[in-house]
Amino acid sequence: MAEILVTPRRAPLDAEVRVRVTDLPPDERVTIRASTGDRASSAVFLADERGVVDLGRHAPVEGDYSGVDPMGLFWSMTRTGEPPGPTLVEVVGVGKVELERPAVPDGVRRTEVAENGLVGVLFEPDDDAVHPGVLVLGGSEGGLHEADAALLAGHGFAALALAYFGVPGVPDDLVDIPLEYVGAALEWLGGRAGAVGVVGGSRGGELALLVGATFPQVKAVVSVVGSGVVTQCIGPGARLLRKLEHEAASWTWQGRPLPYLPYSTPDELRRLVVDGEPVPLRLAFDLSDGVPEDVEIPVERIAGGVLLLSSGRDESWPSEALSEVAWRRLTGLGHGHRHEHVVYPEAGHLIAGPPHRPVTDLVVPGPGVRFAMGGTPAATAAARADAWRRTVEFLSDQLGT
Repeated sequence: MAEILVTPRRAPLDAEVRVRVTDLPPDERVTIRASTGDRASSAVFLADERGVVDLGRHAPVEGDYSGVDPMGLFWSMTRTGEPPGPTLVEVVGVGKVELERPAVPDGVRRTEVAENGLVGVLFEPDDDAVHPGVLVLGGSEGGLHEADAALLAGHGFAALALAYFGVPGVPDDLVDIPLEYVGAALEWLGGRAGAVGVVGGSRGGELALLVGATFPQVKAVVSVVGSGVVTQCIGPGARLLRKLEHEAASWTWQGRPLPYLPYSTPDELRRLVVDGEPVPLRLAFDLSDGVPEDVEIPVERIAGGVLLLSSGRDESWPSEALSEVAWRRLTGLGHGHRHEHVVYPEAGHLIAGPPHRPVTDLVVPGPGVRFAMGGTPAATAAARADAWRRTVEFLSDQLGT
């Protein structure tokens, strides 16, 4: 009788799961499905000569993904319109197995932080040891990236997910955010952790580089689809063009707004907005005349390693070109620490954060518009998994775990 083997049954969201089906008739066609209630995927496999289907060794003959990929059924899930439910792996005609994929790994404690004006959540291993600290910064969506911080804690870090706009207690919009606020978070975290690094995605990647260049206690920076250039604020309003037309700085230092690269609103961008078509927001970033030096982030000042991760088909903004500005300064101005720039040529914008989550939404809701994210699901999923692996390894190397 056929048997479904899923190992491990309980593991954090960033852990790889092995799915195997044994005791099948050789060459039997087998449909395997994965679902979380609100999302689902499926693929058809042929059992090998031993009557085994192993997602880590066998490619589907048809289905929602192609090629050998042990986590293909997880990242290829699409929306079902149903409410969320348990994570299930089903082999049609054989049975189902329920998986536990906790957002907070076992052995990690969660502490809300609401002191010194900070709004954040700290995740750390549940022991009495001193662990290296990581400040986790979200992007243009605002709010807190708790999942990223929780999973980093599972790898031995004291990770503080810090909100800097978009939730109660911090500004509503990404306008004139004081770098001193992030500096206060670094001081708070440094009082509870060892060496401290910063991780940010998208606009949070821009902020991570800026913070690293401003505060010497930062010993590692990871910028995922970020920018080595200071860019314009994300203004108030419920419509994209209004937000883009709000001329103000994103960041301030010592009470003064930092110079920034202004948005461009070309005719093509306006046409897409008016016609209700998906908008590649990269159109708002005009780099054709180069970048003024006063808006380049002086990343060579960062007192530790710098990891830049960017995507070649990022439609949200030109992260490869914007990160290349940082890379040029790191290599040309004598940065004395480890630095790397990894580019994923076919990936889109959604490579930040933990791996194995669905990446099939290539168009996402925006302020009165829909945004194009770019890339292919397969390339974006592979890039996200590699970027996360590199992030954990880089932080461990630079901060020590």
